[in-house]
Formats: sequence, C-alpha cells, structure tokens
Amino acid sequence: MSCFVGFGEIMARMAPAGFLRLQQVLPGSLEVTFAGAEANVMASLAMLGASSRFVTSLPDNPLADACIVDLRGLGVDTSCICRQDEGRMGIYFVETGANQRPSRITYDREFTAISQAQPDDFDWDAVFQNAHWLHLTSITAALSKNAAETTLEAARQAKARGVSICFDINFRAKLWRWDKSLTPLQLAGKTAQSLMPYVDLFLGNSEDCRLLGVDTQGFAAAASDEQIMPELARRTIARYPNVKRFATTMRQNISASHNNWGAMLYDAATDSAVFSPIREGRYQPWEIRSIVDRVGAGDAFAAGLLFAMEHSDYDSNQAAIDFATAASCLAHSVVGDFNFATRAEIDELAAGSGSGRVVR
Repeated sequence: MSCFVGFGEIMARMAPAGFLRLQQVLPGSLEVTFAGAEANVMASLAMLGASSRFVTSLPDNPLADACIVDLRGLGVDTSCICRQDEGRMGIYFVETGANQRPSRITYDREFTAISQAQPDDFDWDAVFQNAHWLHLTSITAALSKNAAETTLEAARQAKARGVSICFDINFRAKLWRWDKSLTPLQLAGKTAQSLMPYVDLFLGNSEDCRLLGVDTQGFAAAASDEQIMPELARRTIARYPNVKRFATTMRQNISASHNNWGAMLYDAATDSAVFSPIREGRYQPWEIRSIVDRVGAGDAFAAGLLFAMEHSDYDSNQAAIDFATAASCLAHSVVGDFNFATRAEIDELAAGSGSGRVVR
C-alpha cells in the first residue's frame, strides 16, 4: 500500500470514567487520551497495517510531546508535524451518554497552534512523499480563517501531485465562528464547496448535501436513508463531477445506548449503490444495544473504507463497504476515539460473526 496522509487538528480528550458526568468527578480525575477526526483515521489505518502519516501543527511543550509519542507508538508517521512556539493544544471534554441521556461534548480549542498555522509552515513535498490518499474534514477548516486556507492548500498540493482526496464534512455547528458576517451554516457551506472540486471520495449525509448546495427537495419526509441516499449521491456528483464515490453511514438513534448502524457506498462509474450489512439477502443494520463509546465511529468507517479500497483482499465495492461498516460497528465497543479493533475481528464481523461469544 502507498501512504495515507491526514491533515488536521489533534486534541487532548478528557472524559470521566464510564458514564459519570463532569460535575460528579470535578474536582478530581479525568481520563486523558488524544483524538481528532483526521488523526483518528490515521491511527486506525496504522493499526490495520497500512502506512499512514499525520500532519498538524502543535505547540512545543510536554503535552504535545506525549501526543506525538502516542501516535508513533501506534505506527503513525509524525515526521511532518510542525512545532510552534505560539498557540496551544486543543482540549475537548466528553460525557458519555446512556439510555435517554445523550452524550455531550464541550470544546476548548481557541488559539490552538493549528488554528494559527500558515500554508507555508509545511513542507508539502515531504508531506506527500509516497502518498496516494489525503484525508480531510471540515472540522479543522472550522477553527479559523488560517486553518481553512491551510486545509484548502493541502488539497491543492495533493492534487498537484496526483494524490486522491477523501473529504468528510463532519459539520460541527459550535465551531464555525471565524467569519461573523456569515452564519455557521453559511460559512461551513462556503468553505466545503471550495474544497469539493478536489475531492475523489466524499463522505457525508443528507444534511451535508444541503451544505454543498445540492437539491435535497422531493423526498418524502418519512423516507429512510436507504431510500434517499443513492439519489442524493447522484445529485451531489452531478454538481461535483470530479467525485468518484460517495459514502455515508446510516445511524438510527433508538437511545444513547442503542443505535442501529449501517452504511452505503455509491460508485459514479457504474451508477450503483451497495449497502451494508446485507443479511438474508437484504439490508439489515447492525443492532448495537450497549454502546460503550460512539465518538469516532465515523472516523473508523472512513479508515476502514480507505483501507479496503486500497487492499487487494477487498476486490469489490460490496467487500469494501462491508469491511468499513464492520470496523465502525466495532468502534462503538471501544473507549476513546481510536479504533483498536483488529483486522481479523473486523473481517469476522463483516462475514456475519456478531454473537460476541468469548474467543478462546
């Protein structure tokens, strides 16, 4: 496999143990891990055995040192991380939901090093050495005008070198504040639309399609994602014909602890959509009845799809989406944003072994 590159922000993730709330544990201890959408994908790819490189800007301090050591320990190439004297490392706090109480995330990511980074801070030749894919989200672009311009420059530099681009919008309404003349929706839409002409693989949902200016009218209010997403994929690719594939996860929220989970992959070349999981000849989502941690599941999906699309063992769109969906399903059972599910475990679930029996 060639190298996968992810450009974006990584933060310290702080969470109470189990399902406790912040007010129950503070003052006191929090569990600290490292996380960020693009870094999550690179970590998962590295643990699947792929070559991955994460690119960001971090302050020159011990917290950032620990973060880099953590990524290196998972097998991620950190050689292109830029260290800055100014700026800080972002933090986000997670309260894991249960039953009818949703999970809640609180961001503390103003004035971070990546938000102050400039496009010429990075050695793009080194960043894209041996690279085949660049993974981006709009989360980093939401942090500041500088971060948006640097994300766009990463896309331009990748395309100039023949690198394919995977783009997951991952809209976060709380973050889009750097242009006060626009609403968060307007700013996110304008920025995402500027990135779309560079994109080969788009990851998004119906709300993301609206951000991109895609016509989402004409669907019955009661229609399921399974019914509407193939047509939305067609409409998106009609507007952005450079996009070759469109993928989406399909989550049905029964409660914070119980979700149904599946996915679709649409291929523009064949004008066809495949769904996963397929059981008994039809689409039947995975029933996840005791979610441990759902944060990062979409990133696990992106990593699984990129891995499978580039691996000869998964030689069809169906095989690729089955692997990605199984990977993201298992991510719901892992605490933290990084998906520590092994390739063997993912293959077993994709093949239908989802009983959870003890493996001896």
